[in-house]
Amino acid sequence: MIGTIVNAAAIMAGGVFGLLLKKGIKDRYKMTIMQAIGLSVILIGIRSALNATDLLGIIICMVVGSLLGEAMRIEDRIEALGAYAEKHFNRSTDGGFSKGLVTASLVFCVGSMAIVGSLESGLAGNHETLFAKSLLDGITSVVFASTFGSGVIFSAAPVLIYQGAITLGASLLRPVLTSSVIAQMSGVGGLLIAAIGINMLQLAHLKVGNMLPAIFLPLIYYMVLQLFR
Repeated sequence: MIGTIVNAAAIMAGGVFGLLLKKGIKDRYKMTIMQAIGLSVILIGIRSALNATDLLGIIICMVVGSLLGEAMRIEDRIEALGAYAEKHFNRSTDGGFSKGLVTASLVFCVGSMAIVGSLESGLAGNHETLFAKSLLDGITSVVFASTFGSGVIFSAAPVLIYQGAITLGASLLRPVLTSSVIAQMSGVGGLLIAAIGINMLQLAHLKVGNMLPAIFLPLIYYMVLQLFR
């Protein structure tokens, strides 16, 4: 868990530093920075998505996963959680706390580095990927917190739970975590990251939260396939 703990700590530290900078950055600069980050997030997502080799499988996972997420109303529940946290931990009325918590949590959790790094940490005790992710997330949280506010700091909690669960469960999933399965999971995650970037640029409002189940469908598909062989 050391890699995940360091990752969460880096997000919190970056968020605190970003809050200190918040009052010193003019709104027009914040907007420009967020546009630059949004474009960068799209690029990161596209590069990750290109790791996938089975394009048809990606499409099926995205469609089925989105339907499942819509049925479970994941997006609404995430936003409700953000609103609850904003009500109890922040007096902001502009929704910035909730937006920061939701956006940062999704960016930090759905990427291929979160999945692959957590698996490496749990299977081989190799934390290098998560350490590298910690540096990137720390820098990103500075920018996010300087724009959205303190909600970004609280995104460390979902990261700790999500990556921690993958790390602790990695040994149990070892037999089914083939390179192709990991590549497909990373591919789906890359598309979701690109979708987050599109939302950040306000080009559209994509319900990324409802698409989250798609990340795990390649793993479930492989497990089901093994049962019928």
